[in-house]
Amino acid sequence: MSIPALLASLASTDPGRPLVTFYDETTGERVELSVTTWANWVAKAASLLVDECDLERGDALVLDLPPHWLTTVFAAAAWTAGLQVVPSDAARGATPPAAVVCGPATVAAWAPYADRATVLACALLPLGMRFAEPLPAGVLDVGVEIWSQPDAFLALDPPSADDQATPDATQGELVAAAATDPRVADGDRLLLLGDPGSADGLGLLLATWSRGASLVVVVGADEARLTALAGTERVTRRATLPGA
Repeated sequence: MSIPALLASLASTDPGRPLVTFYDETTGERVELSVTTWANWVAKAASLLVDECDLERGDALVLDLPPHWLTTVFAAAAWTAGLQVVPSDAARGATPPAAVVCGPATVAAWAPYADRATVLACALLPLGMRFAEPLPAGVLDVGVEIWSQPDAFLALDPPSADDQATPDATQGELVAAAATDPRVADGDRLLLLGDPGSADGLGLLLATWSRGASLVVVVGADEARLTALAGTERVTRRATLPGA
Protein backbone atom coordinates (compact mmCIF):
# COMPACT_ATOMS: atom_id res chain seq x y z
CA MET A 1 0.00 0.00 0.00
CA SER A 2 1.16 3.53 -0.74
CA ILE A 3 0.97 6.25 1.90
CA PRO A 4 -1.72 8.23 0.00
CA ALA A 5 -3.87 5.09 -0.02
CA LEU A 6 -3.40 4.78 3.74
CA LEU A 7 -4.33 8.43 4.25
CA ALA A 8 -7.43 8.05 2.08
CA SER A 9 -8.65 5.28 4.37
CA LEU A 10 -8.62 7.68 7.35
CA ALA A 11 -11.52 9.70 5.99
CA SER A 12 -13.68 6.61 5.47
CA THR A 13 -14.17 6.00 9.20
CA ASP A 14 -15.31 8.71 11.60
CA PRO A 15 -13.87 11.74 9.75
CA GLY A 16 -14.92 14.07 12.57
CA ARG A 17 -12.76 12.44 15.23
CA PRO A 18 -9.66 14.26 16.55
CA LEU A 19 -6.52 13.17 14.73
CA VAL A 20 -3.86 15.63 15.93
CA THR A 21 -4.02 17.74 19.09
CA PHE A 22 -1.13 20.11 19.78
CA TYR A 23 -0.19 21.85 23.03
CA ASP A 24 2.56 24.46 23.34
CA GLU A 25 2.86 25.13 27.05
CA THR A 26 5.27 28.03 26.47
CA THR A 27 2.59 30.03 24.62
CA GLY A 28 -0.62 28.47 25.89
CA GLU A 29 -1.60 27.38 22.39
CA ARG A 30 -3.91 24.42 21.85
CA VAL A 31 -4.88 23.25 18.38
CA GLU A 32 -7.10 20.27 17.64
CA LEU A 33 -7.51 18.98 14.09
CA SER A 34 -10.18 16.48 13.12
CA VAL A 35 -9.45 13.97 10.36
CA THR A 36 -11.31 16.19 7.88
CA THR A 37 -9.63 19.44 8.92
CA TRP A 38 -6.20 17.83 8.96
CA ALA A 39 -6.81 16.32 5.51
CA ASN A 40 -7.72 19.79 4.21
CA TRP A 41 -4.44 21.16 5.51
CA VAL A 42 -2.56 18.26 3.90
CA ALA A 43 -4.27 18.94 0.58
CA LYS A 44 -3.42 22.64 0.77
CA ALA A 45 0.21 21.85 1.62
CA ALA A 46 0.48 19.29 -1.19
CA SER A 47 -0.94 21.82 -3.66
CA LEU A 48 1.55 24.40 -2.42
CA LEU A 49 4.45 22.00 -2.92
CA VAL A 50 3.38 20.83 -6.38
CA ASP A 51 1.34 23.58 -8.01
CA GLU A 52 3.09 26.64 -6.58
CA CYS A 53 6.62 25.36 -5.98
CA ASP A 54 6.78 23.00 -9.00
CA LEU A 55 8.12 20.06 -7.03
CA GLU A 56 7.88 16.73 -8.81
CA ARG A 57 7.47 13.12 -7.79
CA GLY A 58 10.79 11.84 -6.48
CA ASP A 59 12.09 15.24 -5.32
CA ALA A 60 13.43 15.41 -1.78
CA LEU A 61 11.94 17.68 0.87
CA VAL A 62 14.03 18.49 3.93
CA LEU A 63 11.74 18.69 6.96
CA ASP A 64 13.38 21.02 9.48
CA LEU A 65 10.57 21.93 11.86
CA PRO A 66 10.40 21.60 15.65
CA PRO A 67 7.64 19.43 17.17
CA HIS A 68 4.41 20.95 15.84
CA TRP A 69 1.13 19.99 14.20
CA LEU A 70 2.41 21.42 10.90
CA THR A 71 5.16 18.80 10.95
CA THR A 72 2.52 16.09 10.54
CA VAL A 73 0.84 18.07 7.76
CA PHE A 74 3.95 18.61 5.65
CA ALA A 75 5.14 15.02 6.05
CA ALA A 76 1.79 13.73 4.81
CA ALA A 77 1.64 16.34 2.04
CA ALA A 78 5.10 15.43 0.78
CA TRP A 79 4.26 11.72 0.64
CA THR A 80 0.91 12.48 -1.02
CA ALA A 81 2.83 14.25 -3.77
CA GLY A 82 5.36 11.43 -4.08
CA LEU A 83 8.21 13.38 -2.52
CA GLN A 84 10.95 11.91 -0.39
CA VAL A 85 11.03 13.29 3.17
CA VAL A 86 14.45 13.94 4.69
CA PRO A 87 13.82 13.73 8.47
CA SER A 88 14.53 16.68 10.73
CA ASP A 89 17.32 14.85 12.58
CA ALA A 90 19.17 14.46 9.27
CA ALA A 91 18.29 17.87 7.87
CA ARG A 92 20.59 20.39 9.52
CA GLY A 93 23.72 20.87 7.52
CA ALA A 94 22.24 19.07 4.52
CA THR A 95 22.01 20.74 1.16
CA PRO A 96 18.35 20.51 0.09
CA PRO A 97 18.21 18.94 -3.37
CA ALA A 98 14.75 20.40 -4.05
CA ALA A 99 13.03 22.00 -1.06
CA VAL A 100 13.03 22.60 2.67
CA VAL A 101 10.32 23.44 5.18
CA CYS A 102 11.75 25.23 8.21
CA GLY A 103 10.67 27.15 11.30
CA PRO A 104 11.65 30.56 12.66
CA ALA A 105 14.78 29.26 14.38
CA THR A 106 16.38 28.01 11.15
CA VAL A 107 15.18 30.49 8.51
CA ALA A 108 18.53 32.28 8.55
CA ALA A 109 20.40 29.00 8.04
CA TRP A 110 18.32 28.01 5.00
CA ALA A 111 17.84 31.44 3.40
CA PRO A 112 21.16 31.25 1.45
CA TYR A 113 19.79 28.19 -0.40
CA ALA A 114 16.71 30.05 -1.69
CA ASP A 115 18.41 30.82 -5.00
CA ARG A 116 18.72 27.12 -5.83
CA ALA A 117 15.95 25.39 -3.84
CA THR A 118 12.46 26.11 -2.58
CA VAL A 119 12.62 27.36 1.01
CA LEU A 120 9.28 27.42 2.83
CA ALA A 121 9.21 28.99 6.30
CA CYS A 122 6.51 28.42 8.93
CA ALA A 123 6.05 31.10 11.60
CA LEU A 124 4.50 28.44 13.89
CA LEU A 125 2.01 31.01 15.14
CA PRO A 126 -1.56 30.03 16.12
CA LEU A 127 -3.84 29.17 13.19
CA GLY A 128 -0.88 28.89 10.83
CA MET A 129 -0.49 32.64 10.55
CA ARG A 130 2.23 34.51 8.67
CA PHE A 131 5.49 35.98 9.97
CA ALA A 132 5.14 39.44 11.49
CA GLU A 133 8.40 40.61 9.90
CA PRO A 134 9.57 40.28 6.27
CA LEU A 135 11.47 37.12 5.43
CA PRO A 136 14.83 37.02 3.60
CA ALA A 137 14.68 37.35 -0.18
CA GLY A 138 13.45 34.21 -1.90
CA VAL A 139 12.03 32.55 1.23
CA LEU A 140 8.30 31.80 1.00
CA ASP A 141 6.02 32.37 3.99
CA VAL A 142 3.74 29.35 4.43
CA GLY A 143 1.29 31.54 6.35
CA VAL A 144 0.85 33.64 3.21
CA GLU A 145 1.05 31.00 0.49
CA ILE A 146 -1.04 28.15 1.89
CA TRP A 147 -4.40 29.86 2.42
CA SER A 148 -5.17 30.26 -1.28
CA GLN A 149 -4.61 26.57 -2.01
CA PRO A 150 -7.60 24.24 -2.58
CA ASP A 151 -8.99 21.89 0.07
CA ALA A 152 -8.53 18.89 -2.22
CA PHE A 153 -5.46 17.61 -4.05
CA LEU A 154 -5.26 15.15 -6.93
CA ALA A 155 -1.77 14.09 -7.94
CA LEU A 156 -1.30 13.98 -11.70
CA ASP A 157 1.53 11.52 -11.18
CA PRO A 158 0.50 9.66 -8.00
CA PRO A 159 3.14 7.74 -6.05
CA SER A 160 3.14 3.99 -5.61
CA ALA A 161 4.35 1.75 -2.82
CA ASP A 162 7.71 1.59 -4.60
CA ASP A 163 8.38 5.33 -4.37
CA GLN A 164 11.10 6.39 -1.96
CA ALA A 165 9.48 7.87 1.17
CA THR A 166 12.65 8.62 3.14
CA PRO A 167 16.33 8.14 2.33
CA ASP A 168 16.12 4.67 3.89
CA ALA A 169 12.70 3.25 2.94
CA THR A 170 10.00 3.15 0.30
CA GLN A 171 6.40 4.06 0.95
CA GLY A 172 5.41 0.40 0.96
CA GLU A 173 8.13 -0.51 3.43
CA LEU A 174 7.10 2.23 5.84
CA VAL A 175 3.42 1.30 5.64
CA ALA A 176 4.22 -2.37 6.23
CA ALA A 177 6.36 -1.52 9.26
CA ALA A 178 3.66 0.79 10.62
CA ALA A 179 1.10 -2.00 10.70
CA THR A 180 3.13 -3.91 13.29
CA ASP A 181 4.71 -1.01 15.20
CA PRO A 182 4.55 -2.05 18.89
CA ARG A 183 4.37 1.58 20.06
CA VAL A 184 0.76 1.96 18.88
CA ALA A 185 -2.37 -0.14 19.33
CA ASP A 186 -5.68 0.12 17.52
CA GLY A 187 -7.59 3.25 18.50
CA ASP A 188 -4.89 4.61 20.83
CA ARG A 189 -4.89 8.20 22.01
CA LEU A 190 -1.13 8.67 22.01
CA LEU A 191 0.69 11.37 24.00
CA LEU A 192 3.80 12.15 21.98
CA LEU A 193 6.93 13.71 23.45
CA GLY A 194 9.58 14.56 20.90
CA ASP A 195 9.76 15.43 17.21
CA PRO A 196 7.28 13.73 14.85
CA GLY A 197 9.48 14.86 11.97
CA SER A 198 12.47 12.80 13.11
CA ALA A 199 13.16 9.41 11.58
CA ASP A 200 11.55 7.64 14.56
CA GLY A 201 8.73 10.17 14.62
CA LEU A 202 7.83 9.67 10.97
CA GLY A 203 7.48 5.95 11.59
CA LEU A 204 5.26 6.67 14.57
CA LEU A 205 3.07 8.99 12.48
CA LEU A 206 2.46 6.22 9.99
CA ALA A 207 1.72 3.74 12.77
CA THR A 208 -0.83 6.16 14.20
CA TRP A 209 -2.58 6.53 10.84
CA SER A 210 -2.41 2.79 10.19
CA ARG A 211 -3.98 1.81 13.52
CA GLY A 212 -6.81 4.35 13.65
CA ALA A 213 -5.08 6.15 16.52
CA SER A 214 -4.69 9.86 17.28
CA LEU A 215 -1.86 12.04 18.55
CA VAL A 216 -1.52 14.54 21.37
CA VAL A 217 1.75 16.39 20.69
CA VAL A 218 2.98 18.38 23.69
CA VAL A 219 5.95 20.73 24.02
CA GLY A 220 7.16 22.70 27.04
CA ALA A 221 5.25 20.78 29.73
CA ASP A 222 6.61 19.45 33.02
CA GLU A 223 5.66 16.03 34.34
CA ALA A 224 2.77 17.30 36.45
CA ARG A 225 1.25 19.08 33.47
CA LEU A 226 1.76 16.01 31.26
CA THR A 227 -0.13 13.90 33.78
CA ALA A 228 -2.96 16.42 33.84
CA LEU A 229 -3.13 16.60 30.04
CA ALA A 230 -3.12 12.82 29.79
CA GLY A 231 -6.28 12.76 31.88
CA THR A 232 -7.96 15.64 30.06
CA GLU A 233 -7.21 14.18 26.62
CA ARG A 234 -8.04 10.59 27.62
CA VAL A 235 -4.58 9.40 26.65
CA THR A 236 -4.17 5.62 26.47
CA ARG A 237 -0.43 5.48 25.88
CA ARG A 238 2.69 7.66 25.93
CA ALA A 239 5.54 7.63 23.43
CA THR A 240 8.83 9.40 24.05
CA LEU A 241 11.09 9.80 21.04
CA PRO A 242 14.91 9.99 21.31
CA GLY A 243 16.06 13.48 22.20
CA ALA A 244 12.78 14.51 23.82
